[in-house]
Amino acid sequence: MSTRTKPHEIVERALELSTADGCVVIADEESSANLRWAGNALTTNGVTRGRTLTVIATVDGKEGTASGVVSRSAVTAADLEPLVRAAEAAARGAGPAEDARPLVTGTPASPDFTDAPAETSSAVFADFAPALGEAFARARAGGRELYGFANHELVSTYVGTSTGLRLRHDQPNGTLEVNAKSPDRLRSAWAGRSTRDFKDVDPTVLDAELAVRLGWAERKVELPAGRYETLLPPTAVADLLIYQMWSAAARDAVEGRTVFSKPGGGTRLGERLSPLPLTLRSDPHAPGLESAPFVIAHSSGDDASVFDNGLPVPPTEWIAEGELKRLTTTRHSAALTGLDLSPGFGNLILDGGGEKSLEEMVAGTSRGLLLTCLWYIREVDPATLLLTGLTRDGVYLVEDGQVVGEVNNFRFNESPVDLLSRATEAGRTEKTLPREWGDWFTRAAMPALRIPDFNMSSVSKGV
Repeated sequence: MSTRTKPHEIVERALELSTADGCVVIADEESSANLRWAGNALTTNGVTRGRTLTVIATVDGKEGTASGVVSRSAVTAADLEPLVRAAEAAARGAGPAEDARPLVTGTPASPDFTDAPAETSSAVFADFAPALGEAFARARAGGRELYGFANHELVSTYVGTSTGLRLRHDQPNGTLEVNAKSPDRLRSAWAGRSTRDFKDVDPTVLDAELAVRLGWAERKVELPAGRYETLLPPTAVADLLIYQMWSAAARDAVEGRTVFSKPGGGTRLGERLSPLPLTLRSDPHAPGLESAPFVIAHSSGDDASVFDNGLPVPPTEWIAEGELKRLTTTRHSAALTGLDLSPGFGNLILDGGGEKSLEEMVAGTSRGLLLTCLWYIREVDPATLLLTGLTRDGVYLVEDGQVVGEVNNFRFNESPVDLLSRATEAGRTEKTLPREWGDWFTRAAMPALRIPDFNMSSVSKGV
């Protein structure tokens, strides 16, 4: 429809057009602004706008309720009815949906449901851009080259249903990633931050951090594969635990297919996963990490159901004081497994009770490795959640509390669940940007973790 047409009007019109037994309409209004730079100079910047409409039709039959889902972007007035009909045809052509449940009712309407969508613009970088210019000047004077990008997006999501739900959520999401390189390109270091509005990130601070790391890399040390005491920074911990939570569907565990399955049947709920008092939780109202307080499901899967759209998402402790407390469930999988209803998560926070910074943990290390980040993480064995991946942009050797040089990169083989059981220290929890999963999930707060025997399975020649 016209860009002047308000999203709530599109939702209402789609619902009016529906002839299905039930209908859910999700309108996502997206805007983004970005800056990119290379060699201490801005290269590109831009602003984009977009709209996606998802129609979920449900059709009752003798054998159960079927669902049909169709999503399209750039929907015009002429496209709206064909889109609704396509969703209905998909539902009528499908068999009964296993996850079928009555559509959610009773949630109070969002007071801003009829308001225009929130939008970002280049103004979000008003204070950031001058500071970036200062970082360029400092890097140039220090013999460093900065590369990277800053991206800010704002998505206003409107959810309307034939059962009367009218909900809206505005989700800002910002990422800052900076690589510093030596002029000969033989040394590289990375730093990243997540932010809601670019008011709490300072590129000059990142440049100073990267300058220190490039200095560490002036001395090269070759180490073989093996098990090393390793300090995992918050970004690496986030990447590992996000994947762990993506693998924490209750139904899969009950059916014996995941690391959370109990040998002989059942799940590992109630089992202590870590000797440390680690609490892994999500909370849609966590300051600085706010996420949707209700379910937004564009499709059904192991941990989401289109029938659950609009269901409230409460604060949830997944692991409490080291003990596994909950696995993700939809209404369908909760009934199927007999477990508590625990909708998916929009942020992830790990608290370990520690107060030390990463620098203080380095100072308390006799000999070990300090990582920068992980990448190319892939699953090897779902039964143990064994993952493999690579280190990147700096692995440093620590001796007697001091970083003494940069070592070669490694391929690792580890299970995040197993790592929790072997962690001997957790640092201070801080907001962090997962590097591997930052395109999909950015709202995380994690501590650094000390692992006494992290498995560096082979040497990698990558940087």
